[in-house]
Amino acid sequence: MAAVPNHQKTTIPMHPKTAATAQPKAAAPARPATVAPTGDKTAAPAHERPTTGFAPGTERRQATLLGTELRGLARLSEALDPGLVMILANEFFNFAAEAAAAHGGEAVGAQHDLLLSAFTRGNPSQTSQQAVRAAQRVQADFPAIAEKWRVAYGLRAAVAQGVHLGETVLGVAGPRGLQQRVAFGDSVTLAQAMVRRARAGEFVMSDSVMGALSVENLDLDAEPLPQLELPRRTPIRIYGVLVETRLDFT
Repeated sequence: MAAVPNHQKTTIPMHPKTAATAQPKAAAPARPATVAPTGDKTAAPAHERPTTGFAPGTERRQATLLGTELRGLARLSEALDPGLVMILANEFFNFAAEAAAAHGGEAVGAQHDLLLSAFTRGNPSQTSQQAVRAAQRVQADFPAIAEKWRVAYGLRAAVAQGVHLGETVLGVAGPRGLQQRVAFGDSVTLAQAMVRRARAGEFVMSDSVMGALSVENLDLDAEPLPQLELPRRTPIRIYGVLVETRLDFT
């Protein structure tokens, strides 16, 4: 094919911006790999980022769970000043958490008037003894707090407790910004069932706890109670550490 003469070639003018971008550019130096900043679109969503202050690990393990429930305050909360209700509730939660910590446990959840603590340091015999000793401490020391509340506010209060040993999932969960150490599993349900079975001032243990305890290392006066019957479950043998004078707040 014959070449087109230069004077017959059509020249298309370039837009100034296009012409500028068409100029050859020096190759940009390679950028080192960096972690995406907080505002970058490639950063992990906020709900997937690690929560500062909590251990990132989640574990499934045998744990002895202690539920400690305050009886009396919720019933009278409508008649008390809201600020006073919160003061008394915090006094109870701190008292129960400190009793658990003193015996190797940790508070893993507070809901309404119940604190759940987990004991995981050691074998089942050791964790069961730790939880029972914490329950004994609460049972022995809370009456002084209850008497102080009665004199100052006319409030009758007591605690009821339940102890269960079983497989538990421990980790961090909760709404964004409110994550906390929590326990999940059927063992939590059973520990709460033990609490509901206990009367004010008493604590109830499942057969799994009693079977793991070393009685020679623990001063424990526990009595067998009627089996605990729950829907779609085999009846559970339970034992109670009772008080001579029972206060029924339910």
